Amino acid sequence: MVRGCFITGTDTEIGKTTIAAAIVSLLGKTGLRVAGLKPVAAGMSAIDGERINEDVHALRAASSVPLGVDEIAPFQFEAACAPHVAAALEGRSIDRDRILATIQAAAARCDRVVVEGVGGFRVPFDAAGDWDSADLARDLGLPVLLVVGLRLGAINHALLTAEAVRARGLRLCGWVANTVDPAMAQASATIDALTVGLGNAPCLGLVPRLPAPSPEAIAPYLNVPALHHLFDSDSTLKESP
Repeated sequence: MVRGCFITGTDTEIGKTTIAAAIVSLLGKTGLRVAGLKPVAAGMSAIDGERINEDVHALRAASSVPLGVDEIAPFQFEAACAPHVAAALEGRSIDRDRILATIQAAAARCDRVVVEGVGGFRVPFDAAGDWDSADLARDLGLPVLLVVGLRLGAINHALLTAEAVRARGLRLCGWVANTVDPAMAQASATIDALTVGLGNAPCLGLVPRLPAPSPEAIAPYLNVPALHHLFDSDSTLKESP
């Protein structure tokens, strides 16, 4: 059984990976064997002499279980664009069975896994629209943690995402507000609206805009006891939406 959570976001470039890496790092420090996985990643660069997606690099660095790049991200693409487009540019396709098998194999070596989606909750994985990142979350059946990028439009994006998560029979287990626009007007009122609108999903952190958002820098802004409860409780993973 895959145990852990699926991390999605209200949009792309809102800090999913930095939050995911911080959670992976925090859990690893408790003695759990934890790995961050990002099965589909678009956009690669040279890092430490390796051609790799920077999100995949960050998750691997945060993990307490040493995994190879192909175990963390079986599908990496060069172009920084929609994954199915990036795949088509390379004459490849994103294979559903391979992704699930890779995640299950990694999970067998871990106590918990944190699986990060790509972009927002519904990102296509093929041109026909037959399956997307929401389908991957449903395939895994993991509770979903939502990273809300704090900027204008955050409330609408968060509520729509929560609705889509719950419509697939998945449980929204919590959310983290990550400051994208530090000059955002009425940020506290936005947090209040999110708290009401997201219902019984607890807020697991309020992260300010940080100059260097490393796991260590983010950790003080996360609700560590709540995160530990989320990952330590088997009932949390089995609870109905």
